[in-house]
Amino acid sequence: HAYAQRRFEQLSGLTSPKNGGKTSRKLSESEKQANLKARLQVSSELGHNREEITAVYVGR
Repeated sequence: HAYAQRRFEQLSGLTSPKNGGKTSRKLSESEKQANLKARLQVSSELGHNREEITAVYVGR
């Protein structure tokens, strides 16, 4: 979980929701794009094929 959270934050420039960052509902459009791109990358790095799995690691 710690790796996924750090990696998400590196890739997106956002604090993960599990670390006190904004939830997806509160993100601006540009933040939403960075969020999705980072989640897809983290999911792939963890060996998953679905963005949804990142909710377990970094929050929603």
